[in-house]
This record gives sequence, structure tokens and C-alpha cells, in this order.
Amino acid sequence: MRFDDLVALDELALDVAGGEVVAILGPSGSGKSTLLRAVAGLQELSGGTVRLDGRDLRGIAVHRRDVGLMFQDQALFPHRDVGGNVAFGLRMRGTPAAEVARSVGELLELVGLPGAERRPIAELSGGEQQRVALARALAPSPRVLLLDEPLGALDRTLRERLVTDLRRLFAELSLTVVAVTHDQDEAFALADRIAVMDQGRILQAGAPAEVWGSPASPRVATLLGLGNVVEADVAAERAVTPWGELGVPGARDGRSWVIVRPTGVVLDPAGTGAATVLTSAFRGERTTLELGVDGAPPLQADVPTAAAPRPGEDVRFRIDPTSVVALGP
Repeated sequence: MRFDDLVALDELALDVAGGEVVAILGPSGSGKSTLLRAVAGLQELSGGTVRLDGRDLRGIAVHRRDVGLMFQDQALFPHRDVGGNVAFGLRMRGTPAAEVARSVGELLELVGLPGAERRPIAELSGGEQQRVALARALAPSPRVLLLDEPLGALDRTLRERLVTDLRRLFAELSLTVVAVTHDQDEAFALADRIAVMDQGRILQAGAPAEVWGSPASPRVATLLGLGNVVEADVAAERAVTPWGELGVPGARDGRSWVIVRPTGVVLDPAGTGAATVLTSAFRGERTTLELGVDGAPPLQADVPTAAAPRPGEDVRFRIDPTSVVALGP
């Protein structure tokens, strides 16, 4: 798919199984929202096809695609109450009034807002508005539910609670879901499968543990927040890196990309590495440090906040061998 000279989607192929929850993870501008809009029929493809159970959706109107879409900004109707918003799709389909009322009540119960039919949208919290938007998307019983940054506008505590609720709901309804997000924690918590996307392409797709444990490339590792990525020579399952010689079990001999997970950089007075703390970022129980190592790139370390040194302090460190991954050439 192109917009003038910009390639938004490039040789992209993604299959989603029935009842599967797939999260498309990528930075802003990677094309993930464009992909979702193309599936929904809101964006016309310049090439390729979108198929649902083998049926080509080209030329099929948005409201006839059997696809539900929930946006980050909810796009709720402010002049309608909660019940009116949830009922909108059902009324557009000509559903009888009694059935509409019953479905709206069941859906609001399902999303945790029982009896909220007459509440004005303006009086709802951000989390409640997301639940109403979800109920509205589910009302027509879509075959596929598309979520565009569904929790991006909420604070982290609320996001974490809603992710748990969504995961339970999707399993309970056996929903087929495609969600796009730039938040890796949200993606890994929500999905059965992760597709990492950048510059209009899927760089890697697989189960969360697979993608996290074996990134397919340095770019994937960077998008997953694994900042310690360097080239190194590997021989006899040992890698010579700027941070010292490290064991890489199973790695092939030769030039390779090597990842050191920040959680595996351990501050230890008896450690063989010496560094100076350059920066410190508080993240609750954990703190992310940037360590300056002579003659080497800065090294990220994720350490317990209670034991975190301050910028300017000199420290010793060691690297846990289980945190080292060789990606190959």
C-alpha cells in the first residue's frame, strides 16, 4: 500500500487463526494502524487482498465485513447515553427493539458496567469509556475484533487492570482479535501471538516467549527494548564483546549479533567489569541504569531500586550467562 511515494505496507502477509489473539507491535509510523484500517475496509488497498475464511473482502462495505473496530479515542457519540452507544450497530442492522435492549444489558454486564444504560458518556471515566467502546464493537457479534491502541490513552495502572479483563473476556467469548500497540508490556500480556512490525513489514511473528527469547534481528531486539546489542566474534560458544568474553551456548562460530538482556547485568562488588553510572531511571521496584564502560558502548542494567546506585558512582558488574543471546550473522 502506497501514499504517494510512501510505502505504508510492504510485502506484508499475516494469517490469524479463529479464536486467536494477535498483537501487532511496532513504533509510531510502522504501518500497524494502516493495516488495521485496511482490514476493516476504511483504507483501500493498492495491491494484495484481505480474506476472511477465504472470502475476498475487496469491495465489501465496512458494515458488511463482519469486523468490529475499536479505536484508541473510543469515538463514542457524546450526545447518546451508554445504552444508545452500545445499541448503535444493532439498530443500524434493524434489530428489533426488545432484542436490542436485551443485548445491550448483556454486553454491559459482560464488560463490567451492569445497569449503566442511562449514564451520560461525559460522566464516565476513561476506563469506563473504553468498556463502552468495547461493548459497542462487540454488539454486532463480529467474526473478527480489531483494536487500535485500545488502552493507549489510559494510565498504566488502569491499563494493566483492563488488559487482564480483556484477556479473560476474549477467552470466554473465543474471539478472534487483532490488536495494534506500541506498548510491549500490553502486547505480551494480551496476545497468544506477537507480530513485530516496522516500516510496513512484519519482521517476526511467533508466541510471546519465542519472540522474546529469540529475536529475529537486531531491529526486533531494539523494538522489544533490549538495548544491549553488539556485533561480536563467536568461537567455541564464547563471544568476544566490548563488555568482556561471554558464554553463548549453542551459538555458531563466526561474526554474530549478540544481545545482553539488561536484567542480566548484575551489580556485584566481586564482578569482573568496571563501570560508572551515567544515568538512572526509576521504574518502581526496578531502576534502569546506563553504565559507562571504558572502550565499550554504554551498557543498560535493570536492577532492584533498593540497591540502585546514583549517577556518577563507580560500580562493579557481572553478566549472567543465561541473559546472553546470539542472533547469528
